[in-house]
Amino acid sequence: MTAAPTLEDLLQTCTQSALHLEMRDGYMRDDPLLARWLNGHRDDPADRLSWWNPWLQLIHETTARGVEVRRARVVSEPVSEYIRFEYEITFRNVVSGEQIRWLPRRQATDLALPGNDFWLIDGQYLVVHHFSGEGDFVDDEISTDPQTLKLCNSAFEAVWERAVPHEDFRLH
Repeated sequence: MTAAPTLEDLLQTCTQSALHLEMRDGYMRDDPLLARWLNGHRDDPADRLSWWNPWLQLIHETTARGVEVRRARVVSEPVSEYIRFEYEITFRNVVSGEQIRWLPRRQATDLALPGNDFWLIDGQYLVVHHFSGEGDFVDDEISTDPQTLKLCNSAFEAVWERAVPHEDFRLH
């Protein structure tokens, strides 16, 4: 039996697009980066060696191949402490080549959104992230079901169309 591909495997082989929809107001409260930020640490964008990591390198390599990597975040306002943290470190994603947009949750009421965060790779593979109620990662599920792929692509594009580019978005 062949193991299912990981998100990293799919990103390494994708050729056109990687779409990521995030809809939670908090993730993994035990994240060491979050703990450092809560204790006052702030990354210096000019000191890339201090914050560059394998994930950012993978995204950089993916976008360097011409793959469009887009991340859309649906957030409640006023934003949570976690979203403030995420907003502040988003410069890392931008430097790695991602396009980022933010959509206030109140502007998403009439959108049909899936129940989970996901990555859609080349429109062919859906990596669904499952989290606990506390925001801790549980596992990933891979789907190639055409109807689910279509729903998630449509949801992502609807959010993307309304969302504000990172450089123009301001926290409330």
